[in-house]
Amino acid sequence: MPKLRIDNREVEVAAGTTLLAAAAKLGIRIPALCHLEGCDAQTSCLVCLVKVNGGSRLVPSCATVAVEGMVVESETAEVRSFRKAAIELLLAEHAGDCYAPCENVCPAHMDIPTMMRNIEAGDLRAAVATVKKAIPLPATLGRICPELCEKGCRRASRDDSVSICSLKRYVGDKDLAKGGGNSPYLPECKPASGKSVAIVGSGPAGLTAAWFLRQNGHAVTLFDDHPLPGGALRYAIAEELLPRATLNAEIDLIRALGSGEGVTFVMNTRVDAGKMAELKRDFDAILLAAGPVDQEKAAALGADYVGKGIKVDRKTLQTQEPKVFAAGSALIPLQHAIRAVADGKNAAKHMHAFLIAEAREQGGGGEFASRMGRLTDAEMDRFFAETPTFPREIPHRGGGGGTKDGLSDSQAVREASRCAHCDCSKLDSCRLHDVAMSYQANPARYRGTRREFQRQSVHPLIVYESGKCILCGLCVAIASRAAEPLGLTFIGRGFNVKVGVPLNAEFSKALERVARECVAACPSGALDLRYDAPAERDANPPIRLSLPQLRT
Repeated sequence: MPKLRIDNREVEVAAGTTLLAAAAKLGIRIPALCHLEGCDAQTSCLVCLVKVNGGSRLVPSCATVAVEGMVVESETAEVRSFRKAAIELLLAEHAGDCYAPCENVCPAHMDIPTMMRNIEAGDLRAAVATVKKAIPLPATLGRICPELCEKGCRRASRDDSVSICSLKRYVGDKDLAKGGGNSPYLPECKPASGKSVAIVGSGPAGLTAAWFLRQNGHAVTLFDDHPLPGGALRYAIAEELLPRATLNAEIDLIRALGSGEGVTFVMNTRVDAGKMAELKRDFDAILLAAGPVDQEKAAALGADYVGKGIKVDRKTLQTQEPKVFAAGSALIPLQHAIRAVADGKNAAKHMHAFLIAEAREQGGGGEFASRMGRLTDAEMDRFFAETPTFPREIPHRGGGGGTKDGLSDSQAVREASRCAHCDCSKLDSCRLHDVAMSYQANPARYRGTRREFQRQSVHPLIVYESGKCILCGLCVAIASRAAEPLGLTFIGRGFNVKVGVPLNAEFSKALERVARECVAACPSGALDLRYDAPAERDANPPIRLSLPQLRT
């Protein structure tokens, strides 16, 4: 049994063990996109490179066998640089969006396509949970939002955008209207953290920050000099546009969040220099979300003033005093409540990290998104080939008091079905996205002309988007091992190689036994289950492979 050293740690492994497996025994996770237990090493992605014995070249750890006395480097700057380059080369031709254009445009980055799928399936509980992962006030914002997401809707250039804001309002209204013992949705909160947060201002930024901080177990108290919470939502927007009953109901849900006292509101309280000193003494963190400030007000709050608002670190929203953060119009006057909501969400994220003293890893873990950009007319035709063509639903109008009715149940389902689902539905299990994010890869570094968007959905279980394929070879190997009658193979030469069906046969005939196994193994979302795929397994029992932890 050979002994070797990986990153200065000794390990003994069985003869024939690869360096990838040896590292795993030490708890060292080397990224690998084309590796799967039970299949021969593909050595196609080159993301698992390591350096051995100080040599001048790097080798794939998935195919290199451990030898007595080996010295392996897996986490040096040089190794990470080569891995990053390998990832960026895989992304150079990637024809796929991680997030839908509408979600990219939404300041709060709400998962709009998932909400659409929830509505279409009639699962309104799941729909409101989806919305409230980003926006705690959907019934409110659904009435006043400037529809920025709809301007980003890919369908807008085809005929007319999906009525995203009306559907967001529909979900919020249906949740508030729960009756017969069914309570409106409240997310679970983590156990009490022992940390307390003071929020100055109960407008959209402050309310949103309270929503997310409370979910992380922190005690939250909002201070406001008005008699009722809501800030500009209550005092700057007409009743006919935003009924106060709707606003009050959504604020009450924030108030009730979590066990015990929930979120505390202290109204009719002006925070001046003296009060600010008390807050700094009594709370572990403070968020300044009191709306527009001038230099005098910023000074009273103990904050530096720059430009049109409080000076903060633009990434963390932290002021010069580490425990004090600021968000919303306190930074710069905002015209749209959704931008204040986005600020409150971002502030809560960084305040939580501050409160739990979260360590930040060196040089990794940032946000990442692949984007196709503008589609050609031919690509648009393929993209919308299976999307309904009927026109946009307009909400019914009526009722008194200047209010208007929203979408009916049938209208909402019909409108949600107009969504083309531009997102990557496999994002949560996409290993290419994971490693790209971990290595802070730049998808445009080597990009020339990306591959065309293609989608084959004739298979009863799966969808194949060849533009996302990284030629890892796993689906080819799985089909071959399962003795699929046709299976998949590599077609073409050089830069024109692609995965296809032998003899130019229909894709629907390619995978009859192990379609789901190929989907599970695919590292890039090129193969995914259809939305309407039956829950039961294929009629022919598949040959099962060992599918351990597929995500690196």
